Amino acid sequence: MRTGLHSVTFWLLLVATVLAFGGYSLLLPIVPLWVTEGGAGPFGAGVTTGVLMAVTVATQFAVPWLLRRIGHRWVLVVGMVLMGAPAPLLALSSELAPVLAVTTVRGVGFGMVTVAGSALVAELLDPAEHSRGASRFGLAVGLPLLLLLPTGVAVVDWVGFTAVFVGGTIPLLGAALMLVLRIDRHGPVVAVDDPDAATAGIVAAGSGTVPEVPGRRRGELGPLLAMLAGATAQGGLITFLPVTGTAAAATLALFATAAGALVGRFLAGELVARRELGGRLLVPGVLIGAVGMAAEVVAALLTAGAAPLLVAGALLVGFGFGMVQNDSLVQLFAFGGPARYGRASALWNAAFDSGFGVGAVGLGAVAGPFGFAAAYGAGTAFLLLVAPFTRRPARA
Repeated sequence: MRTGLHSVTFWLLLVATVLAFGGYSLLLPIVPLWVTEGGAGPFGAGVTTGVLMAVTVATQFAVPWLLRRIGHRWVLVVGMVLMGAPAPLLALSSELAPVLAVTTVRGVGFGMVTVAGSALVAELLDPAEHSRGASRFGLAVGLPLLLLLPTGVAVVDWVGFTAVFVGGTIPLLGAALMLVLRIDRHGPVVAVDDPDAATAGIVAAGSGTVPEVPGRRRGELGPLLAMLAGATAQGGLITFLPVTGTAAAATLALFATAAGALVGRFLAGELVARRELGGRLLVPGVLIGAVGMAAEVVAALLTAGAAPLLVAGALLVGFGFGMVQNDSLVQLFAFGGPARYGRASALWNAAFDSGFGVGAVGLGAVAGPFGFAAAYGAGTAFLLLVAPFTRRPARA
């Protein structure tokens, strides 16, 4: 029977991930647009994404405990049901309060799915396969974003919001698929976050061996800061692109940022596996994202001809963040070791989703009184401020 990257279990996980993130991607830029139609301003639109991410992050810290109690499969099943089942209820009202109530339930489900999914990738694969496994998992996450982020905006423009909300039930198909999934780990089973196993010594990573306990927290800081800053930039863009430009320009820009992230994650996975560049892609990824956000500042200031720059900036933000996503996840797995894959996944996903929330709420708060150029400028400054702290620390 095939194991590792070629196992049926791993590929079924990827398909279920595509379905789960399909519903997430379809609704992510549409819910802010929906409450805007109901009379909410930029801050209210940002709050919808901010609440989604806040609930997601709060849930994520409980997921390692859930993984120990009920296992990866049932965490994923329940999470996908919570993501998909409430989606059609959004059509009942565009008022902020009921939308936030539905968003809260969906956020709980999303928090469960994100941590359990990426932790299961590490559980199913040997450390030497983590880089390529993370990049393939990134493709499963990125393809729905690539296809459905812009699709949702276009469908709303053609036939209205209700069809998109019904499409948000796609994660239920992923839940059905997970029910038949048999999880046979490729390596020895280690209890998630078992403190006794934390003395395992060193773990292999794409960039070599990394001490697992000494310097672990210092090593985790750079990947987490890079994730937070990159997610802030992309979260702000995804939230506000649909309400700052024409439908055509927003659709192209959303497609571009999703495509950039997809390519960035895949390229990072290959560079780490083939060139042993683990930990060296965080600074370039953050700086590429800063250039992209600077382009968005200029686009927001232009009165005409802004669309090409808007799309190019979104592409660069996505590409830089894609590099950061893959390299940071592999580094966190390496620093934590098999005993702490659940914890590493929770930290990575919390940084990801916290950043999206900060991008939506924080940049929305700036955009309200000062405009979107100032908001995108704040995102640029954050990336530049964080970049020096994302360098890989010298090994002891």
